Amino acid sequence: MAEENAQQQSYGGGGGQRSSGPGGGPGGRPGGPAKRGKRNFVRKKKVCRFCVDKADFIDYKKAEILAPFIQERGKILPRRMTGTCARHQRWLTVAIKRAQNIALLPFAAEL
Repeated sequence: MAEENAQQQSYGGGGGQRSSGPGGGPGGRPGGPAKRGKRNFVRKKKVCRFCVDKADFIDYKKAEILAPFIQERGKILPRRMTGTCARHQRWLTVAIKRAQNIALLPFAAEL
């Protein structure tokens, strides 16, 4: 018994085997063993449409360019859905709001 205590203290003490938590199994996954044969889905990185075209200005008068960035209800789509970069998302927001103010784009669709 004294030898065990001395051994535990020399290893940093701990109290036996480590458990990986409730339901933890091999593979570091909670809920059991790692699944085999499951393919991982790799999402394709979205690229900014305006960066590809090297646009230095987003024209608010071209409603056909702005329309895909607006939902049916008139909301502006977020960056994570459209893939635009932060700079062009800001420019896009300003252009959409200007186009809405002069009635090139609707504020909201008919309900």
